[in-house]
Amino acid sequence: MAQDLNENYRGAFDGRLGFGARPALILVDFVQAYFDRDSPLYAGVEDALASALRIRAAARTAGFPVFYTNVVYREGGADGGVFYRKVPALEVFVKGNPLGVWPEGLAPAEDEIVLSKQYPSAFFGTSLSALLTARGIDTLIITGLTTSGCVRATCVDAVSRGLIPIVVADACGDRHASPHEANLFDMNAKYADVVSETAVIDYLKTM
Repeated sequence: MAQDLNENYRGAFDGRLGFGARPALILVDFVQAYFDRDSPLYAGVEDALASALRIRAAARTAGFPVFYTNVVYREGGADGGVFYRKVPALEVFVKGNPLGVWPEGLAPAEDEIVLSKQYPSAFFGTSLSALLTARGIDTLIITGLTTSGCVRATCVDAVSRGLIPIVVADACGDRHASPHEANLFDMNAKYADVVSETAVIDYLKTM
C-alpha cells in the first residue's frame, strides 16, 4: 500500500513559522485576464478575489501596507525574455490590453503601491524587497494568482529574503484544483505557513 503523503512528510517538513510582528499584504496579479471568460488565462477565481478583498479591508483598517502586482510588457514582449516565449498567453499583458486592468472592486488606494513586473516573482526586477526593508516588514501575507505560478514564486523569494511568508489558501487561485492544492501543500511544507482567510483576519485584528 502506498504511504500516505502527510505521513511521508511528517518529521521532515512539518515546521511552522507563525506570524511576525510587522506584516504587509500583497495582492499578486489580480487582473482582468483571469476573470474574463474570453481570455486564454481565464481561471474562474472569483472566490479568491473576494477573499483577498476582505483581507485587504482588514489590513487597511489595521493600518498595514498593501502592495499589488500586475504584469506589463512592451509591444512584442521584448522585455519578457524566455518566460514570454514559453507562455504565449502572456501577450494579453502587453501594455494597453484591457485584460491587464484591475477587475471591478480592486482599484488600489492612492497611498498603495503597484509594482509592474515581467516575470513570476513579485520580487524579481521590482523594488518590493527594498520597500519592505524600509518599512521594517517581517511578514508578507500573500494572496493572488496563480497559486502554482506567481504566488509560489513570490513565496519562495520571500522566504529566501528572510521574510515570513503567509500564504492565504482562500485568497489564492489557479485554473485547476490539482496544481492549486499541490502547490499549497508544497509551500506549506517547505517555505511558508498556508493559512485560512479567517486566521489572517483574526491576526490583523490583534495587531
